[in-house]
Amino acid sequence: MLDKFEKFNRRLSVWFEWIGVAGMLVILFITCIDVVGAKIFSWRLFGAIDVVMLTQIVTIAFAMSITLVLGRHINVDLFMGRLSKRLDGIIESIALLLGLGFFLVVVWQFFVLGYSFQTSGEHSATARIAYHPFTYGIAIAGIPVCMVYLQKFLSALIKVVKG
Repeated sequence: MLDKFEKFNRRLSVWFEWIGVAGMLVILFITCIDVVGAKIFSWRLFGAIDVVMLTQIVTIAFAMSITLVLGRHINVDLFMGRLSKRLDGIIESIALLLGLGFFLVVVWQFFVLGYSFQTSGEHSATARIAYHPFTYGIAIAGIPVCMVYLQKFLSALIKVVKG
């Protein structure tokens, strides 16, 4: 059962990663057009800074879960190699539970912030792009992170039980 959950998390994270890749391509495209336009034609792309700023946020948010799945995040294990497997599993379980709790709060707060932006009509200064779709996107991008933390937490608990 846990293997199916892990495979689902990996597939969802890879799909979200492609959203991040698309964001990187948008950033590249907009930046190239803006730089070439400014240097060659003395013309700036209206709203380029706003689009790049918001797309960077989306790109980073949608890459978080695959980074966690692949283990590309920062992990400090100075003393962990010297501990027993059971104690290592207990400490890992606590850390993963804290990570899960943190990201659940982050996702919840981004939904709250998105609603606040939506009701107040908050938008970017130059191009007047509404902030709420991006804020909701970040919240949605955090859901697979929570699922990966949950899957890793359950795996660590199994490690503790098996000793």
